[in-house]
Amino acid sequence: MSTEQLGSEQQRGEGRELAPGLAEQVKALASGAATSVEATRAALDRIEASQPTLNAFKLVRRGKALAEAAEADRRLAAGERLPLLGVPIAVKDDVDVAGEPTAFGCPGDFPPAARDAEVVRRLRAAGAVIVGKTNSPELGQWPFTGGAAFGWTRNPWNGDHTPGGSSGGAAAAVSAGVVSAAIGSDGAGSVRIPAAWTNLVGIKPQRGRISTWPAAEAFHGLTVNGPLARTVADAALLLDVASGPHQGDLHTPAPVSVSDAVGRDPGSLRIALSLRSPFTPVPTSLHPEVRRGVYRIADALRGLGHRVVVDDPDYGIAFGLGFLPRSLAGVDDWMRKLPDPSLVDSRTKSNARTGRKLHGLPLRGARAAERRMHRRVGAIFDKYDVVLAPTTATPPPRVDAMDGISAWDTDKLITATCPYAWPWNVLGWPSVNVPAGFTSDNLPIGAQLMGHEGAEPLLVSVAAQLESVLRWDQVRPEQWW
Repeated sequence: MSTEQLGSEQQRGEGRELAPGLAEQVKALASGAATSVEATRAALDRIEASQPTLNAFKLVRRGKALAEAAEADRRLAAGERLPLLGVPIAVKDDVDVAGEPTAFGCPGDFPPAARDAEVVRRLRAAGAVIVGKTNSPELGQWPFTGGAAFGWTRNPWNGDHTPGGSSGGAAAAVSAGVVSAAIGSDGAGSVRIPAAWTNLVGIKPQRGRISTWPAAEAFHGLTVNGPLARTVADAALLLDVASGPHQGDLHTPAPVSVSDAVGRDPGSLRIALSLRSPFTPVPTSLHPEVRRGVYRIADALRGLGHRVVVDDPDYGIAFGLGFLPRSLAGVDDWMRKLPDPSLVDSRTKSNARTGRKLHGLPLRGARAAERRMHRRVGAIFDKYDVVLAPTTATPPPRVDAMDGISAWDTDKLITATCPYAWPWNVLGWPSVNVPAGFTSDNLPIGAQLMGHEGAEPLLVSVAAQLESVLRWDQVRPEQWW
């Protein structure tokens, strides 16, 4: 499928210069064609210009980032070479950056972090310049990025719509070309959902692939850190750089290199096309334009020589019981860290109260059930190598869709829009969102490639194949911000 078919009415970015790709920036800095100070100042200027409208950032580190960039230039001039030396990168405001507050979307006066989270330490060790921290809804609970603490973050493809969440600020910044790549986190689809709704590649890696330290695990094993980028190669590079354990991590999978899989022929694969959503407490339906987008991906896979068959994992009716205790107990854990919990949204307070009740036996039961779920859902991989499914059930909703509604209506809205991504968080296995085109209203949609434990190289190889024929990386939003 051509770029024109994917987004016939989309425009390449014009006007303000957009961030180049991650690998492109690395090459330019290493060759001397650009300096880190130039690249970082340009990124900071784009953040400043877009912030009143796009509102992707919670915190911008202008002075500190420029100082770090100047040091990177000195190291480059001395001949030092590192995977991201001098490249400006954004991180989500749920990870610690030394000297900066970590608000995780919540209002209040937060103290500066004493030290970098392990993922930030690894980015710095690779030479990256951290330009700022991106917006998230309160404690990452919702696939909408907005809240009393910062307002709405808007979708670069249409400012009336949400970029998704909870890594919505990171996705908006990358999709708008403000930065070339960013680190988000995914506890129920929070990297893949905003990637789908902003035409990006988003990788939810195997649990433990990227450390969540200083937490030994996040949200009782549901949440992982993962990259957002415009291309598979850039997302793979960022994943490789950020990966690795910290002493004390509860999950330490065997190392893999995913960048090596970009451009590697995966062979002819057996792929299950699954459109059935897992069990949910309220009815859901797949939007017809999202369905067509997933079929486009299936057709492209067949054109690449893969065998695609309609089939579904066996989730079982009780699968959700493995998610809610872990998720809501995690909200309660975070609430206990807030300087003033009284300031958060009433829905956050309600979730924390429920989470407090789910600690203990319900939480232990949810964790104990995971092995059975692995066997039950994993049986699909006795027949197939990869599962292809929608990332979301709908295109991106309006930016204010969650405002002023009850907790129950919020849960119904979340379930209606995003019933597909969360099971892989319960299982801890990897999944990659790939862009699946646009709706008739020019809103991005996505599909996810889902694998068994440690399958990131295979998924990246297939995603790169798709990118080579669909070329979603060449389609950019018109600059309105």
